[in-house]
Amino acid sequence: MDPVTIETDRLLLRAFTSADTDAVHEACQDEDIQFYTPVPVPYRRTDAEKLIGETLPTQWAEDKDCTLGAFRKDTGALVGSYCLTLLSRGVWELGYWAVKEQRGQGFSVEAARALCDWGWTALDVHRIEWWAMVGNTGSRAVAEKLGFTVEGTLRNRSVANDGKPHDWWVGGLLRV
Repeated sequence: MDPVTIETDRLLLRAFTSADTDAVHEACQDEDIQFYTPVPVPYRRTDAEKLIGETLPTQWAEDKDCTLGAFRKDTGALVGSYCLTLLSRGVWELGYWAVKEQRGQGFSVEAARALCDWGWTALDVHRIEWWAMVGNTGSRAVAEKLGFTVEGTLRNRSVANDGKPHDWWVGGLLRV
């Protein structure tokens, strides 16, 4: 599948390009992104280059992951990264991170809602899952505003970048 462009009132969601490398690199220096998401630590510029130049285009081409950067229409600033990742037939996972300076303004809800709406129509989706490490209250707040039902807590689900196992929340959003 080819990457798409999605427009909301305040945002433009589009595939990352090499011109976004510095913004992604800078965003991923944030301690919360490094703790709560599976980015390399330390996050080097070469990690952003590989992500944008190789990993994401391959995942789009293989119909495995649909990642878009969200950018403010008024300033062009990077808001964050939003993706739908194929887990199993008809089940996709919503994942996201937001630039620290862009948090708390409703951008993540706006971007994630637009991506999910696109997923319902463009992909064979009957369920979208959301996963977040317990303690990532910002991610949970976004998921709940989107209508996800928090379905449980998985004990020691995975090892984080700190080398320790952590509990995770899981939620689901069903096609209506």
